[in-house]
Amino acid sequence: MQTKTSRFAKTVVSLAKKAVAGEPAPAYRPGKDGYADWVILAVQAFKEYLNHDYRKLMDVLREMPRVAETLDLTVETLPHFSTICARKQEIPMKRWRAILDASAELYELGDIQAIDATGVDRVQASQHYAKRTDYTFEAVKTTLLIDCETSAILDIHCSTKQPHDTQVGWQVLVRNLDDLTAVAADKGYDWEALRTKLRSENITPLIPQRGPGFRGWARNLLIHDRGYNQRSNAESVFFGLRQRYDETLWARTWFGQFRELVMKSAVRNIERVIEGSTR
Repeated sequence: MQTKTSRFAKTVVSLAKKAVAGEPAPAYRPGKDGYADWVILAVQAFKEYLNHDYRKLMDVLREMPRVAETLDLTVETLPHFSTICARKQEIPMKRWRAILDASAELYELGDIQAIDATGVDRVQASQHYAKRTDYTFEAVKTTLLIDCETSAILDIHCSTKQPHDTQVGWQVLVRNLDDLTAVAADKGYDWEALRTKLRSENITPLIPQRGPGFRGWARNLLIHDRGYNQRSNAESVFFGLRQRYDETLWARTWFGQFRELVMKSAVRNIERVIEGSTR
């Protein structure tokens, strides 16, 4: 019988290969080519899955020959932890997003999706880096689009600023129109242009109005009857991410922290599928 870790390894390697464009490259080529992008993505997924720092992660993987074999490597040819750290910065964000998209495709989506935002704490950067990059923020504003029935994370938006929820909501929802049926969001997303765009795509906006008056009050009451209360599932997903995959971001750069959040989301999707298949 396959273990949960073995199932996770096979699934994450399959999705990592899918995330790269064209035919996946060989896992390792001696010389300057080194390790394929899909190997680095898969190892990053294991970092979140096992919740280890890079040095300990590679030590643990060297004691797991079956996992190395899934990566088309041996324990002797697994990359050094410094290689993983360096290559993480080089892989384009679109490939990190591609593995998140692929993990969401493992689910049959329900009738209501939800969007919500929160701040995710980050570890303090060095004084030199903070001065050089004007690094004064303490949290990454993180917006998740989730499916309420399955709790799958469909998309994520990260920002070191404090953009208004309506602007982030527009960006996230418009690029996911094909996956939406009805969207639940709190009053922070109260923007008529956003509702109009969703309705034009035959998507039901479950977004209450601020200061609604009698007509708006009746509309807000109807929204609750249609399933607005399922919006709280997004808060549960945030809680689950923090509880299982650490509530602090450890990458020193903002783009490293964004990649970290995307991978946490993808790993959560994969792990929930694996858990469901082993019950």
